[in-house]
Amino acid sequence: MEAKAVLRYLKTSPQKTRLVIDLIRGKKIDEALTLLAHSDKAVSRDLVKLVKSAMANAENTKNLNVDRLYVKAAYVDGGPVLKRTHAKAMGRGSLIRRRTSHVTVVLGEA
Repeated sequence: MEAKAVLRYLKTSPQKTRLVIDLIRGKKIDEALTLLAHSDKAVSRDLVKLVKSAMANAENTKNLNVDRLYVKAAYVDGGPVLKRTHAKAMGRGSLIRRRTSHVTVVLGEA
């Protein structure tokens, strides 16, 4: 059995989010939460909420043992890109691409 939680439209680029997701993939839940709590990256706060949500899904809807859970799969997909312009010299403008992410965490029981 497995439980899943999805975080959509996270306002952080997928490249930055993958750096943190790669740390917790395959780890036990308590170890993953400890790694996220001690991470310097700002996105780790959102990922702590996501992992806790997946834990609650596992406990309440799938009736899994929380002590035996581990991060079975965790991946980041790109979301929509918000396009903004920045004023440049001589009346020109340059494009700023604000990227978003869709993060999925799947927990399994060991």
